[in-house]
This record gives sequence, C-alpha cells and structure tokens, in this order.
Amino acid sequence: MAVNFRDRLKIGSPPLGTLLSLPSPEIAEIAAEDGFDWLFLDMEHGLLDPAAVQRMIQAAAGRVPCIVRIPSHEAIAVSKALDTGADGLIFPHVNSAAEARECVRAAQYPPEGSRSVGIARAQAYGARLAEAVAGENKRLTLIAQIEHIRAVRNIEEILETAGLDAVFIGPYDLSGSLGLPGLVNDASVMAAIEIVRTAARKFGLPAGIFAGGIEAARAALDKGFDFVCVSTDTLLLADAARRTLEALR
Repeated sequence: MAVNFRDRLKIGSPPLGTLLSLPSPEIAEIAAEDGFDWLFLDMEHGLLDPAAVQRMIQAAAGRVPCIVRIPSHEAIAVSKALDTGADGLIFPHVNSAAEARECVRAAQYPPEGSRSVGIARAQAYGARLAEAVAGENKRLTLIAQIEHIRAVRNIEEILETAGLDAVFIGPYDLSGSLGLPGLVNDASVMAAIEIVRTAARKFGLPAGIFAGGIEAARAALDKGFDFVCVSTDTLLLADAARRTLEALR
C-alpha cells in the first residue's frame, strides 16, 4: 500500500494530485510515474466503477495514495470503494455535521463505525482479514468535500466530526450554489472558500481544493492550502494535444 495519506498531509510540501475520470490503469500508472503525490479517482462524475478503480489502484502499485471520490453516501458505495484497497475516500456534497458523521461511520469498522466486513483486495482476498479489520480505521484518510454554501455555513460543526481527517473544497459546485456557476474567482465564491480554509486551520485539519490549472493551483498554494488537486486526465490530454498542434501548424 502507498504511504498513509493522512501522515503525508502532515509532512513536507503540500501534496499535488490530479483527478482521473477515465477507467484506464495505464493513465493511473503514468500519473504515478510522472510524480504526482496522490491520485483522485472520481466515481462521482467519471466513468469509473469499482472494477476500474481497483485496477487503477493496482497500476499505481503503492507508489502514491489513491483517494476515491464515491458517487454517494450510501454504505454500499463506501464498502465497494474501500474494498478495492483505496487509501481513502472523498465524500461528495457533505453539507452538515450529521452527514459527515454518517459518512465516517460507514467507512470505519466496528466499534467506531458500521462498515461491513467483506473479503476483497483490501483484505488481501482473505489472507489478511484480521489485520485489515484491526488496522483499516487508522490507515484510511476520510475527507469531506465542501461544495455548497450550506456546507460553508455549517463548516465548524462539520469539522468537529470525530474521524474526519480533512476537507476538500469543490469550487465549481460551490460557485453554482451561490448562483454563479463556473465563476470561481468571483469575490463571493472566494470569500466562502476562505471561510472554509480558515475554519480548517482553526480546527487543525488539512484543507484541500480542486484547481483547474497551473495558475489556480499556484494561487491555492500561495493561500496556504494543505493539498491540491490540479486539473484532470482529460484536461491534461486536451491541453497537450492542443499545444502540440499549435507548435506544428
């Protein structure tokens, strides 16, 4: 398994990741080889199912933490994602402390939580079942995604959730919840983002954010974000193709 992402957030420079939405182990392998510090595997908007997620994690071969954004808060979605051997989860659309507690509980084995005990890759297909059940709660990184103004208003209560390891801001949905879809640099969106970052610092929890490109990522790092997801597999491919053609035509 990769280094514990929770521990990685506490040491060195802020980890830089990228979002993978295409069900391709090869892309995950390339991203790991190229030096990203973590990979964001997107089951919410991407084409990934549990089988694709598992093969992508296998391709990353423990070189970088693979954090999966699940499509919903349902317990079955949590279990299926974690059974692939994921290093942690991003829970989308966490808008209240009650939702945060529900998410964390679904991801932790008893007695801390209610995660179902299965036999899959995360348990070495049964060979290390007891070890996995005993250690998974300490290994996993559980992250609440803050992407609605309701979550911003409830941020301190969300951050009090036991077992929550970090928060991650989705600026695009946040902008939409403010009636400004896509205008992530609008003053009101930026103010909401800063409320979350400041509150996370107050509670001693790492705060991350999605950045669409290099300049947005630099701005996030300059503001003191603890981890950043920059761009996506499709955007990186499109950008490389465009720059290649511009250079040759």
